[in-house]
Amino acid sequence: MDCSNREYKANELEEIQKYASIFLPISDIALILDIPAEQLREDIKNRQTLVSQAYLRGKASSKVKLHMQEMQLAMVGSPLALENAAKNLLDMEDDE
Repeated sequence: MDCSNREYKANELEEIQKYASIFLPISDIALILDIPAEQLREDIKNRQTLVSQAYLRGKASSKVKLHMQEMQLAMVGSPLALENAAKNLLDMEDDE
């Protein structure tokens, strides 16, 4: 299947970022935007594309919010949050 990169309009990139920020699956994003799912998936895999950057930025922005909440809960002594914060630290160090 030929899945060459397509040009995405600014409003499509904004929508993709918004939907990625709520962790909507690529297949659902594609359906909403009337884009073939395989096309969108391939374009997102190419980290040099604007669509990939928008998708990853949306996803990362919500991860930031989740990590912040997790850290706040850890600071007040939530055992599960402490465990998750420690895991997040290890993941961070592994990525350095």
